[in-house]
Amino acid sequence: MQLVKLYQQFLSGLKFFEGLAPLALRLYLAPVLMQAGYNKLSNFSDTAAWFGNPDWGLGLPFPELMVALAAGTEFFGGALLIVGFATRLVSIPLAITMFVAAFSVHIQNGWLAIADSSSWLANDNVMASAEKLAKAKEILQANGNYEWLTSSGNFVILNNGIEFAITYLFMLLVLIFVGGGRYTSVDYFIAKRNGL
Repeated sequence: MQLVKLYQQFLSGLKFFEGLAPLALRLYLAPVLMQAGYNKLSNFSDTAAWFGNPDWGLGLPFPELMVALAAGTEFFGGALLIVGFATRLVSIPLAITMFVAAFSVHIQNGWLAIADSSSWLANDNVMASAEKLAKAKEILQANGNYEWLTSSGNFVILNNGIEFAITYLFMLLVLIFVGGGRYTSVDYFIAKRNGL
């Protein structure tokens, strides 16, 4: 019985800090989403061409409108996440954007974002990348300043799978259900002011 009481006290103590997890999610997601939106806006015509082209792109209808919606949602939605304003509301279109990205752009590449042939999630494309990466490293070691080229990190092959989009989608789902966070969001202070 004493153990249960201690556990309940522990949980009560955590309530004061429960806003930290949504804050961490918001601050992690905001720059990622804002950068994605900014990239679409700054390369609007190229992105619209890719969104609309059925041969080498996504083949979406109304590509300019789709780019504007996706970019605006990501950029301005990310900005709202920073301060935690309308967190639940803005997380819905952001989650939809991540769902569409995962299942229209990334799904054909499998799960992995970075090709790792040793992973149990590796598909045929990832397995084939191991030989290509080894050859690229061999060429760079023979013909380039390999130590300098790898001084900021290892060379990898981008697989562009659904890993990141699905992770962001799940993070946004958490924000839809828990909100911006106690003590850490504008939403909290608006609700408190209105007696909610």
